[in-house]
Amino acid sequence: MTENSPRLPLAGIRVIELGQLLAGPFTGTLLGYFGAEVIKVEPPGGDPIRGWRKLDDDGTSFWWRSLGRNKKCVTIDLKQDDGIELVRQLIGSADVVIENFKPGTMENWQLGPEDFRTSHPQLIYTRISGYGQTGPYAPKPGYASVCEGIGGFRYVNGFPGGRPVRPNLSMGDTVAGIHAALGILLALFERERGGTGQVVDIALYESVFNLLEAVIPEYDGAGVIREPSGSTVTGIVPTNTYLCRDNKYVIIGGNGDSIFQRLMTAAGRADMAADPRLASNAGRVVHEAEIDQALSDWCAGLDSSEVLAILEGAGVPAGPIYSAADMLADPHFQARQLFEQVEINGKPLKIPAILPKLGGTPGRTAWPGPEVGAHNDEVLREGLGLSPEQYADLKQRGIIRG
Repeated sequence: MTENSPRLPLAGIRVIELGQLLAGPFTGTLLGYFGAEVIKVEPPGGDPIRGWRKLDDDGTSFWWRSLGRNKKCVTIDLKQDDGIELVRQLIGSADVVIENFKPGTMENWQLGPEDFRTSHPQLIYTRISGYGQTGPYAPKPGYASVCEGIGGFRYVNGFPGGRPVRPNLSMGDTVAGIHAALGILLALFERERGGTGQVVDIALYESVFNLLEAVIPEYDGAGVIREPSGSTVTGIVPTNTYLCRDNKYVIIGGNGDSIFQRLMTAAGRADMAADPRLASNAGRVVHEAEIDQALSDWCAGLDSSEVLAILEGAGVPAGPIYSAADMLADPHFQARQLFEQVEINGKPLKIPAILPKLGGTPGRTAWPGPEVGAHNDEVLREGLGLSPEQYADLKQRGIIRG
C-alpha cells in the first residue's frame, strides 16, 4: 500500500485459518481481502486445493492463486504434539480462529474453544462443518454436494420430473463462507461494544437453507411444496430463458405489470399486452404456457443481439448468459473493476475482485496465493520468537516443512 491508500477496514485483526478445501479458506479470503492478517495453517503437503482442477506450469491450481490471496501460509504437522503447541501459540495471538474440520477434531487436539475460554476470552472461534456442532447429524461428514441436498436447494433446482441438478460450482461451500464472514463481523462488532469473544457455528446445510425464501412458510401455511421449475421461477411470470436464432439464450424478466405490457408490445403481441386476463401476475401464472410460447416464437426469429437491443429500447429487463470469456471482454465488468491482475513467476494472471465494493475503504489483493510454507520464517520463527536452534529442530523433525 502507498501512503495515500485508505486503511483497510479489518486492518489489525489477526485470523488463524485452519482446515482445508473451500468453506473455511473462502472465509479467510474474504477477511484477508479487507485487511485482516490471515495466517493459513496447512499440513506439510499443503491444502489439497493447490492441486485441484486446471494447473499452471508449476503444477499449482489457478484456483489457489485466487483463494490463497493475501494469506501468510505456514506448514505445521498437527499429528505431532509440538505442532499442536505451535498452533496453540498462534491461536493465543489471534482475534479470530476459522476451522472447518469434522466436529470434535479440534477438541482431540485440545485446541477447541473451551481450551481458550479462560486464557483468551476475547477470541472469536469460528466453526464450519456440514451439519453444525450440535444435533444428531453433527458427527456426519458433510461435503457441500450432500448439504445442498438436505438443505433444500437441490430439491428445487432442476426440471420437473428430472434428476436434481447442481450448478458447476461448490455453491454450498462459498455460501457457508459468506455466512461465516458475516458471523465473524457481527462477533467483532459485539466485542468492540464491550462484549467478549464467542463461538460462531456455521453449518453448510443451514447456509443453503437460509436461501429458501418462502419455501417453508408456503408449506406450513398452505401445504404447498415448491417443486423444481426448470428455467422459470414458480409463481412469477414471465421470467424465463429463451433460445434465439443464433443459437444463443437470453433471459427475459417481464413480470411487472407495466413491464409485461412493454415486453409483449415489443415482441409484436400488442393483443397480449392488452389482454385483461394477463394484466396481473396472478392471471399470467394461469396462462404461463401461452406467454412462454409467444416469447419463444419471437426470440426464435431473431438473433440474441437483436432481441436484447429491442428489449433495452423498451425498458424491459433482459440479458445474455455469459461465460468467463464474455465477462472478460465486457466493458461494464471492466468499468466495475471486477478483475485484478497478479503475477505468478513473472506471468500475468487475472483473478476476480472480491465483493462488496466499499467506497471509502475498498479491499485489495496484495499478493496471489503463495507457495507452500512461504511464510514459515516470518510467522513461526520471527512471530513466535523461536530461536534458530528451535526452528532448525522443528524443521529437522518434519513438524515445519516447506
